[in-house]
Amino acid sequence: MDSLNQLYEHDLCSWLERNSYLLRHGLLTDIDPIHIAEELEDMSKRERRALESYLRNVILHLLKWTYQPNFRGNSWRQSIRNGRIAIAKILRDSPSLKKEVASFIQDEYEAAVADAVDETGLERKTFPASNPFSEQQICDKAFFPN
Repeated sequence: MDSLNQLYEHDLCSWLERNSYLLRHGLLTDIDPIHIAEELEDMSKRERRALESYLRNVILHLLKWTYQPNFRGNSWRQSIRNGRIAIAKILRDSPSLKKEVASFIQDEYEAAVADAVDETGLERKTFPASNPFSEQQICDKAFFPN
């Protein structure tokens, strides 16, 4: 059988299954602790990046909804709704991230504006310098700017 290090380098799925087996059977001296720690850290980073991405996308569509009212449609409504659902699921599964949402929103606002500029053709100065939406509004399933 391949060593765990070789498995990690060449077959991540097999490596994961092998380490899961070893952990479940209490064979802790046989596990690959360094790579397990790396994978756990990467999982945490992926959750954060996913949350940031969904927040950015909801903000983008709220901006478009606000500044291009004549183009409002079901696809924008669906994008906002789906983003909010994904945000809620991430926060349900990782409630420790709730304390970081405000910071993520602040960090993602400028990227959302850049996307809005690209998608709408409107000038940057059209959009507020700082985020006009509260955390509650971004996550509220019923909120749509008038």
